[in-house]
Amino acid sequence: MDYRGKWALVTGASAGIGAAFARSLAEKGANVALTARREDRLAALGGELERDFRVSTRVVVADLADPGAPERIAADLRAHGAGADILVNNAGYGLPGLLLESPWEEHRRFMNCLVASHVELAWRLLPDMQRRNWGRIINVASVAGLVPGMAAHTLYGAAKAFMISFSQSLAAESARFGVKVSALCPGFTYTEFHDVNGTRALADRLPKHVFMAAGPVVEGALAAVERGQVVYVPGLWNKFVVGLLGALPRPLAARLVQAQSTRIRRAP
Repeated sequence: MDYRGKWALVTGASAGIGAAFARSLAEKGANVALTARREDRLAALGGELERDFRVSTRVVVADLADPGAPERIAADLRAHGAGADILVNNAGYGLPGLLLESPWEEHRRFMNCLVASHVELAWRLLPDMQRRNWGRIINVASVAGLVPGMAAHTLYGAAKAFMISFSQSLAAESARFGVKVSALCPGFTYTEFHDVNGTRALADRLPKHVFMAAGPVVEGALAAVERGQVVYVPGLWNKFVVGLLGALPRPLAARLVQAQSTRIRRAP
């Protein structure tokens, strides 16, 4: 994986999996455009990448829950000659609670961030990738998109399932142009995710073996997209869970998921 001379756009780059993607891509020679809401973190990360890996960076502060954000990000990259040979759609968060417990505006922003913005960025950046006959798109989905849905995180699994299906279709459409697309489906990962959505206490009850560090998740995802693996599940535990639930009859799998859901989600 030699990405020297390429530009990568990483969304949600201020922490966690997004920051790990930015570091890994820079280490492999890519220039990196970083976008998220927290300018101070993006600027610090950009400085780190430039110092440690001698690459160029671009900081674009944006909230991908805002429907106008993808167009502004793409326009900023074009205006500064950055473009994007690699797109990592990583921005996202959890919205815990039952569907009717949150106002519609929160659900709208959630779906804009986790679904609509990812699709629009791909739509805006894919034409240049196709013209160059080279491109990589990694959509960060989740194990949650591969297993039955559960209560109290109503839209999260549905959004991730959409991104998996979208990645499969986009990969099929783009292969003849030299563009590879992959959906990364991590399980529990050591990031700020549970701190931000207020479920850290529940997450801390889980056994340590179910968690992965962000670094191995990212390295596996980059290797997967290069070999053309469209759906990638990192980690033996996550592969076991997905395989087990996929092998069971769907109603039985759904009952098992619901029985375990209160360990990691607030009970209805």
